[in-house]
Amino acid sequence: MQSTIRIPLRLAPRMANGIARPFRSIHVSAIKAANVAPVVGTGPPPEAPVERTLNDERVERRRRQAEMLRTAQEIRSSKDMKKSSSSSSASPIKRRFWRDVRVDEVNGALQVLLDARPLRHPNTKEIVRVPLSKPTLAAALAIEWDLLTSAQQATQQHLIPLTSLVCRALDIAAEDAAAATTGVAAATRTAIANSVLRYLDTDSLLCWAPPAGARDLLNDAGESLRDVQKRAAEDTVGFLTTHVWPGITIKPVLDGHSIFPASQDEGVREVVQGWVLGLSAWELAGLERAVLAGKSLVTAARFIAEWSDGPAGLRDAATRETRFGAEEAARATSLEVDWQTSNWGEVEDTHDVNREDVRRQLGSVVLLVSGTSKSS
Repeated sequence: MQSTIRIPLRLAPRMANGIARPFRSIHVSAIKAANVAPVVGTGPPPEAPVERTLNDERVERRRRQAEMLRTAQEIRSSKDMKKSSSSSSASPIKRRFWRDVRVDEVNGALQVLLDARPLRHPNTKEIVRVPLSKPTLAAALAIEWDLLTSAQQATQQHLIPLTSLVCRALDIAAEDAAAATTGVAAATRTAIANSVLRYLDTDSLLCWAPPAGARDLLNDAGESLRDVQKRAAEDTVGFLTTHVWPGITIKPVLDGHSIFPASQDEGVREVVQGWVLGLSAWELAGLERAVLAGKSLVTAARFIAEWSDGPAGLRDAATRETRFGAEEAARATSLEVDWQTSNWGEVEDTHDVNREDVRRQLGSVVLLVSGTSKSS
């Protein structure tokens, strides 16, 4: 419904041809009252907000993720049990064909037995034979296979990393034996030596940050990132030039504000290459894994010298109070990453996963090269 309100204009009406214009009319809508909706909400009032730290949220999120993974694993296990019980014609690779895993001494070597079947190389089908001086390695292999739930999982390399590493060492040993018979240089040994030597020019322990500026962050001890890197490098390099490669000088490859890595002095590469080529098959496979894990040949070389029971191992290493273990090696190869994440925070499921993976790989190297005697 509309009403017409006549409002007179305060200005004098304009004359057009002597005729005054009529007043204007303004049309408006009638005012209607608002209808207030009733309050239908029920229940208690919401809880007051509680201040939570970032660490609390991260722990809570990981706890929920762990519960979800555990629930999913239980569901998969129940489904697998139902399938195995309802169908007797299921594929053998979907099932675990062994019940027990144990380690036995057979013909002067340690073998991992899946029931009565010896563990074999996935490619050559040769029996995996571990030296008697490495019982811890054989036990770790048995644990790795005891954790598998199907034969199909044995085809996935990420589920049997220690088995893959042992087979790598056995392949190198078999090629060395063939080369000794035929007189032809072992191609795998040469390829590994050339591969790891490339890391000497970009070694993660020898790449230092520029000198600290006025606005650069310092740690609690008043050290800059460069100071921490220099201290760690001098410790490891001093150890190597004293016990492993005496007589040579290893200098940083990236120092100051330069962006181009510097080469080592003449003769350094030849000394390091000769040492690498002289490693045993177990030490060479372990060195390759350690270099790839930490991107540092210098750190990996000290790691092998500290833990190996082969020709490259130091005889007095086992009697020392402190040793350069997997934790120390992992920290030495990730100084800059740890420095930045401690100051600016880490990317969840990236930095933390990489940190644990490096320690896992270095730990497998300890199992591979260490032993109870100096004979491998």
